Amino acid sequence: MIRRLFVLSCLLATGPLRAAESGYTAAAESSTLTRTISTFRGHVRFSGPGVLLTADTATRDEGTGVLTLSGNVVLTTAANPAMKLQPLRLLADRLTFNQITGEYAAENVRAGSYPFYAEGAHASGKYVPGATSDITIDNATVTYREPGAFTPTGVADRFTFSRDGSVQAQGARLGIGAGVPIRVPRFTQRLSDPILSQATLTTGYRQSLGLFLDSGLLLPVSRFLRAGADTGFYSARGIMLGPIGEYADPEDPDRLAGEFRSGYINDHGDKQTDRLGRTVPEDRSFLEGRHWQRIGANVTVNARLNYWKDSEIVRDFTPNRFYPVQEPDTFAEATYTGTNFLATLFARYQPNDFSAVLERLPELSFDFLPHEIRSGLYEQFHGSVAHLRENPPVAGTALESDRIDAYYALTRPFNPAPWLNVTPVAGGRYTRYDNTHGAARAGGVERLLGELGFDAALRASGTFAYRNETWGINGLRHLITPTLSYRYIPRADRDAAKIPAIDRRTFTTYLPPLGLDATRNVDDLPAVETLRFGLENTLQTRDGTYGSRDLLTFNAAADIRFHRPASVRDVSEIHTALGLTPADWLRFDLYQSFVPQTMTLRQINTGLTLRDGDVWALRFNNHFLRADTEQYSIEASRRLNEVLDLQARLSYDARKHRFNEQAYGVTQTLGATWQIVYTVSVYNGPRRESNFGFNLRIRSIGF
Repeated sequence: MIRRLFVLSCLLATGPLRAAESGYTAAAESSTLTRTISTFRGHVRFSGPGVLLTADTATRDEGTGVLTLSGNVVLTTAANPAMKLQPLRLLADRLTFNQITGEYAAENVRAGSYPFYAEGAHASGKYVPGATSDITIDNATVTYREPGAFTPTGVADRFTFSRDGSVQAQGARLGIGAGVPIRVPRFTQRLSDPILSQATLTTGYRQSLGLFLDSGLLLPVSRFLRAGADTGFYSARGIMLGPIGEYADPEDPDRLAGEFRSGYINDHGDKQTDRLGRTVPEDRSFLEGRHWQRIGANVTVNARLNYWKDSEIVRDFTPNRFYPVQEPDTFAEATYTGTNFLATLFARYQPNDFSAVLERLPELSFDFLPHEIRSGLYEQFHGSVAHLRENPPVAGTALESDRIDAYYALTRPFNPAPWLNVTPVAGGRYTRYDNTHGAARAGGVERLLGELGFDAALRASGTFAYRNETWGINGLRHLITPTLSYRYIPRADRDAAKIPAIDRRTFTTYLPPLGLDATRNVDDLPAVETLRFGLENTLQTRDGTYGSRDLLTFNAAADIRFHRPASVRDVSEIHTALGLTPADWLRFDLYQSFVPQTMTLRQINTGLTLRDGDVWALRFNNHFLRADTEQYSIEASRRLNEVLDLQARLSYDARKHRFNEQAYGVTQTLGATWQIVYTVSVYNGPRRESNFGFNLRIRSIGF
């Protein structure tokens, strides 16, 4: 029969140390007192402010307050969110604990605070309620999460858990499982941060690179910085090396964060030519970086650096990073956000010599957001001062100018009825160019343009008591909004020959921004008199979790151009966009434009996605642009179990009658720690990439 727990304060009444004085209470199945030594047996439990000790047996010196616990000893310190203190737990065969000072020592120790665990022969520490407390283990073996053959592991002369949410190691060696080859004199890590921001290993074969092995590793150098290196071995090219790193404010990553990546190779393989047809040099390198910072409550800084010594280096060696951003951009921007305005200093620079960039060296702009100056009347303002430059990488005219640009407008919204809104717009834009180079006729020029127009919207809705259990429909609501916009900007193209067209019109298949304030091609403005029709439709149903969800959206728009160049039709293409999501597992998207004069389809893009949670997914896409592109693609994934996933991607060019890309992959997870991706790729058509490739990529997950 298990006896009731005893309250020991009565037994200790004659001792120098009282339970109330020490702040600890004790309980056990049985206890005895001999002079100043109390002995406890069976489910021994000592609890104090924020700490709990349990063991099979224990003794306490009532004169000194020293506890000696043995047999399944557990020391647990509680979390304190208000003081940002993390919980810690220590298991030992034997432990001594001073209830007065909080100092303790243990033998045959296992200790941890998720996700780090450590074991060693000896440990010591000091517990102070409501303050940072440490557990230090000598000659420790440390694992990230549970021990295993593929688990990140380290050994250290001294390893310390701190209740402030960090761990430190001195004289450490790091590795995976039993192998710990990487020496790190000092190691510091926040418990909330991943131990390896990047740990990747990619191997395989491509005809252009030969057999290759590419590894990347980032390790915490300090709480602020993680640094490491990318190393690539390519049998047909050589060795690429470069430091990499990332940094962040450990207390507030949204305040400060950034990263950098670099590489250099003496390339002795078949380098072909760059995008301009020039011979790619033997010495090849790149440097990329980004920086984000918030200064105080009002200032944000955002910057990117992309230096490529030749146009193909990233594409040749890391195509996965090339395709999302094929035109490298280098800029820095600082923005001050006021009560109702934005002040921005922006600079864009071209460190590369193979592509044209519209440089701003720099541009200072000020935006005064729409503001009510009297009942119902709003004003807005935008102004900028910039030095602009563009140097073409091949034969061509260099363009340069100093530009002052300002826009001011007044708007007056009217609501004649709850379902109707009409907003007249009257504005003007002043632009001055000095120190111009590259225009057809030299000399400075001033331009003052006026703008008149309006934006109107009619809003209507209807509800329908329709239910469908199969599709999860609980009532329907139809929102319909016809829109009408008009802009008149006369003589916007005057003095065009005197203006270097740096911010100019670019090719697009969509309707351009209509207002004088929204256009970006300030140096290449056409005269405008345009009426734009639009129709917005949304069909919704009640959502079982929150609010409503969109079942269908359908939007259409077209322009009537009263003033236009001779080569442009008076009525634009009719643009439509459709989104259909009747259920979480089904989505269909469509965008198209067609020419109403000839009823010719100009462009159509579609996408159909089917999925079953995270078990499988299938997506079909098509991209068609008359006389330019007709491509179809399929992406599929299938989860076989918790360890294996299958993927496939096919891309077919109907104009060339070929599969541009076929990729088949298997993803394998090892011990919830590593992910291995096996990929076979087959390419067709003229391109730099090899016709065949095999990749085996290992990357860290969850740490």
